[in-house]
Amino acid sequence: MSMHIITTKPQLFFICIILLFLTSCSSFKFKCASSLQKCDALIDYIPQKNTTLIAIRDLFNIKNLRTILGVNNLPLSTPPNQLVPAKHSLIKIPLQCICTNGTGKSNKRPIYKVENATSLERIATEVFAGLVSYEEIQEVNNVRDPKLVKVGQRLWIPLPCSCDDVEGERVVHYGHLVGENSTVEGIAQEYNTTQNVIMRVNGLVSPNDLKAGAVLDVPLKACTSLVNNNSLDYPLLVSSGTYIFTAANCVKCTCDAANNWTLQCEPSQFNSSLWHTCPSMQCQGYTGFYLGNSSSYVCERTTCSYAGYTNQTILTTTNLDSTCNGKCSFQLQTEQRTFLNYTLLRPYSSSLLFTFFFSFLQLLILILQESACAFGG
Repeated sequence: MSMHIITTKPQLFFICIILLFLTSCSSFKFKCASSLQKCDALIDYIPQKNTTLIAIRDLFNIKNLRTILGVNNLPLSTPPNQLVPAKHSLIKIPLQCICTNGTGKSNKRPIYKVENATSLERIATEVFAGLVSYEEIQEVNNVRDPKLVKVGQRLWIPLPCSCDDVEGERVVHYGHLVGENSTVEGIAQEYNTTQNVIMRVNGLVSPNDLKAGAVLDVPLKACTSLVNNNSLDYPLLVSSGTYIFTAANCVKCTCDAANNWTLQCEPSQFNSSLWHTCPSMQCQGYTGFYLGNSSSYVCERTTCSYAGYTNQTILTTTNLDSTCNGKCSFQLQTEQRTFLNYTLLRPYSSSLLFTFFFSFLQLLILILQESACAFGG
């Protein structure tokens, strides 16, 4: 018998009661006028019946279970048949969003195959937990009578989403199911944004307009990355407390606000979906320095970072971070760059012995200077 690891919240039960009495979706309109053709987004899902992670994966047409595990920050060792209890479990669903006529919708997914005699209303409220209205399903599928749905019929479920920038920054749009007694201010604090931003994005005139059971567009800050704008996964947007797999499953990237909102990537150890074996992830110009590796020298830390991928290769770049402050930082960083240039970038110079001796003395000086900065500034 597997152990429960899915987070449960008693107040979610009240959302489920509300959803059962909804005849149309109470979501706020997700505006989407972005020039981006597509983007990744998230939406909450509360199953109305006991289910499993793999069943949820299949329902939402998600290719890999680890995609769900990543956005919910669950261990990769989580079993596919992990129980997800009805009405008390909230699972984040990853989806690809596309903008059409100023509104965001999931990009032709998920496709739901009707198994039993039912209606669009029951599909919207019971199967997809009120994330979308039956009228929206009816419109995109050109269904004449919402009460007459044929067994075997395939229906596109247009989940709400967005790709728009917020406050001049690219974000991960999150369709958050509003809980009982939730407030705009409380939601803003929980997800590292402001009440004004949430109200503006959702077109709320007053905080009192918030309704339990509604799907609210919450913009999540994404970690900073060095992904090239020519990369196949640009822009790579990952919100805090989640991880994703990219570069044809060869790279795992994690976002953690505690890590200065900087995306951390490393080889995934999974088989590639594009290549026979994953390409080299060595940072150019550095022997034995690979993606995810870092090296510290007094006041700076050099990291081999992910820069994207093409059909032929995985791109990497070096990222230099300061670990000192103030004027000491400037002085030490300047001298350290000289040290790095002589020792790492020119290892085969004709005056190798002199360079080594010079660098050794310089390193001693740097250590003494760092001590002076630490104790006296």
